[in-house]
Amino acid sequence: MGLGTRGKSKAAARGRRHTRLRKKIEGTALRPRLVVTRSARHVFVQVVDDSKGFTLASASTLETDLRTFDGDKTAKARKVGELVAERAKAAGIEAVVFDRGGSKYAGRVAAIAEGAREGGLNL
Repeated sequence: MGLGTRGKSKAAARGRRHTRLRKKIEGTALRPRLVVTRSARHVFVQVVDDSKGFTLASASTLETDLRTFDGDKTAKARKVGELVAERAKAAGIEAVVFDRGGSKYAGRVAAIAEGAREGGLNL
């Protein structure tokens, strides 16, 4: 750890990144927010309109068709990105603001973004 984070946990650092990120990002009806939440085993993605407080589309690795999908967690995350892009386009959404939720843009978070781009969403 660097000098500025000595004695502070990874969770606290993620919380600080998330707070800093949420000050800058807001989802609107024209360009909603693509929220990524990840745990040790699963990823959850929602397309949220912050002005109304509604979730417009969502996908996660807990869904039955993705539970049976063969592959590692990163491959499943990419599939979740493609699935949420398909559902968002069905709801009439073409462009979103990417909210990585304080997580670093690497691994599963980056795979979700790549999958969403492949699915036709403009991030």
